[in-house]
Amino acid sequence: MIGPNGSGKTSLLRTVYRVLRPDAGVIRLDGESVWELSARESARRMAVVPQESGGELDFTVREMVLMGRSPHKAWHERDSAADQAIVDRALRQVNLAELADRGFLTLSGGEKQRVIVARALAQEPRFLVLDEPTAHLDIHHQLEILALVRGLELTTIAALHDLNLAAMYCDRLYLLHHGRVVASGAPPDVLTVDLIRDVYGVAAEVSLHRGRTHVAFLPPGPGLL
Repeated sequence: MIGPNGSGKTSLLRTVYRVLRPDAGVIRLDGESVWELSARESARRMAVVPQESGGELDFTVREMVLMGRSPHKAWHERDSAADQAIVDRALRQVNLAELADRGFLTLSGGEKQRVIVARALAQEPRFLVLDEPTAHLDIHHQLEILALVRGLELTTIAALHDLNLAAMYCDRLYLLHHGRVVASGAPPDVLTVDLIRDVYGVAAEVSLHRGRTHVAFLPPGPGLL
């Protein structure tokens, strides 16, 4: 999902992962309404990387990622060797294995974001929801995280601001504006000069590079719009 600030991307995602109940319609996961699933069952099927991670308690990185195993365990059940192995794998996937014993609050914003992604991976979900997963990340880690998600072979819905990243890693785009989907389809069908101008209010040049849609924004000036 792409669109300007305030277009409704985060609100729509929150209805998907059961934070906001929709006024109309139904959201189904595996054919079942998400609101008919228990919180535990929903968490077994769906993992979420929210826009803001929150949290004031200084757990270690490993402890944070181990929280992703909670939906698969009884409340009194100890972490098993299998749980630890899953956490180790998730930390390796996001290149944070060497920080496993660091306090979460001591990390940079980008490192925290990768921990939250690792926690989602530790849930071993079948469906992944990402709300601005590349926020606070430098370009190297933006590409790394999206390439990782792309390679997971999981059904994934994500809200992204960067149109070029969306074009590079997404099969289908939904362009939101004022709470409505104004266009959907493959990146070349959605990322057009006219739609970008109408929705974002900026001039752009759109081209194909190595088979991928590329958007270059033009600086504001007389006659550009």
